[in-house]
Amino acid sequence: MSGHVHRNPHVALTSVGAGALGSVILLFLYPLRMTPHRLVATDIVHAIPLAVVAGLGYLFAGMVDGWMLISLLLGSVPAVLLGSLLAGKITGRWIQIGLALVLLVAGVKVLA
Repeated sequence: MSGHVHRNPHVALTSVGAGALGSVILLFLYPLRMTPHRLVATDIVHAIPLAVVAGLGYLFAGMVDGWMLISLLLGSVPAVLLGSLLAGKITGRWIQIGLALVLLVAGVKVLA
């Protein structure tokens, strides 16, 4: 292997990119109604079906690495459960800060 990582432009345009851009657009369109909790929930409602459809497409195309999928699930499922428990207990400002940090790290990762 040459170490070259294949970057799929559809991922940036449909999942992470759509969530980041969609969040900003929703805040711009509905500044008074879009609280941080509602913004995150709206983004998740969009992301889950999109991920399921994309994942099934890759599965049927035979392009799923089973070990990678298991490792991603082992990390993401506990994080989602912990995040959902914390989201009900912290203020909207801390959710904004956390979301901003996640988007900043994702942006730096894309540029690197």
